[in-house]
Amino acid sequence: MADDDIEVDARGLYCPLPVLRLARALRRQPAGRVARLLATDPVSVQDVEVFCREQRCTLLESSRDGEVFVFRVRSS
Repeated sequence: MADDDIEVDARGLYCPLPVLRLARALRRQPAGRVARLLATDPVSVQDVEVFCREQRCTLLESSRDGEVFVFRVRSS
């Protein structure tokens, strides 16, 4: 995680809440900002990919740390 990443903690939440939290966090920021989403819902893997495609955001990273899925997304 970069020091200036926005962290969105959606652990314990289920679809569609992780992506909605990510969208809200990015909406409040200027273009080009990076958000780091933490989620435990396995569906978030597909949801984040679709979100990025539809919102023209860039999925910089997608990984898993135990039960937590970690995504880094740059806003458009």
